[in-house]
Amino acid sequence: MDATMSGTGAGPKGALVAPIGSAKAVGRTADAIFVGLLWGCGIFVLVLLGLIIAMLFEGGLPAFHAFGLDFLWNSTWNPVTENFGALVMIYGTLFSAVIAVIIALPLSFGIAFFLSEIAPQRLRRPIGVAIQLLAAVPSIIYGMWGFFIISPLMAAYVQPPLIELFGPIPVLGALFQGPALGGGMLTAGLIMAVMILPFITAMFVETLESVPPMLKESAYGIGATTYEVYKNVSIPYGRTAMVGAIMLGLGRALGETMAVTFVIGNATRLSASLFAPGATIASTIANEFPEAAQGSLKLDSLLALGFILFVISFIVLALSRFLVRSNLKS
Repeated sequence: MDATMSGTGAGPKGALVAPIGSAKAVGRTADAIFVGLLWGCGIFVLVLLGLIIAMLFEGGLPAFHAFGLDFLWNSTWNPVTENFGALVMIYGTLFSAVIAVIIALPLSFGIAFFLSEIAPQRLRRPIGVAIQLLAAVPSIIYGMWGFFIISPLMAAYVQPPLIELFGPIPVLGALFQGPALGGGMLTAGLIMAVMILPFITAMFVETLESVPPMLKESAYGIGATTYEVYKNVSIPYGRTAMVGAIMLGLGRALGETMAVTFVIGNATRLSASLFAPGATIASTIANEFPEAAQGSLKLDSLLALGFILFVISFIVLALSRFLVRSNLKS
């Protein structure tokens, strides 16, 4: 009797143990596959980045062999004599990107503060959506807008009074020399400022909205004004994220191609003037690449420019991480 009962009790129990064990085995297998896929995704990014770096470096190596380090300091770009240098493009890339950040930064601060502190609730969403739509506009549309609308306005109403007002001033006047052509560094920086505005503003808004209400209410409670709360509470609290947002905008501006190509003038010469035509690394590659023959020194020089742009972007990324860590420590 006991044996029979024992046998019948063991039957269902054994039947339950088998499915549970097989389910655990299937779960372990699926988990291992999932972890392997995640590792594959992470390694894929590193491999892809490494292949891009290797392609640019290998392609630009003949140019570095031909010109040496003088390639970085040479301001000549002459396809006829095959004398190529990157200085004009490096200067134009950094100069136009810095102009863009200088213009976009105060606008981003103002818009972000308005949306987070001042704007009525019914206006926050429409304005926020409009800012997000700016990020969705293709860069070639910005370039066409800059070429057909902004450049003529700059030539007619902005550049002439600035030349007349600041041109005679020693030292500072060097930034406002030359004819009012409409295009140039300032126009390119203005267009890029509009393009990076949504990215910086969005991060600023998120940062300001993450400030604990208790901190702001405490400041208001001791008699602080809205500006004082913004200056002494909101900005110090979110300065780390704001530094990251600024560097993100700078990195975005460094690699812009089509919009800059339309308005910068594409002249391979150095000038300190904001109104002088110039060139960036990206615009030069876009203009010259279709005409570069396979295996030519010009193509090698363009690939070397691409490698230099990658290095500049990497330096900006490293600098942003350093600044963020410095803010975190302080």
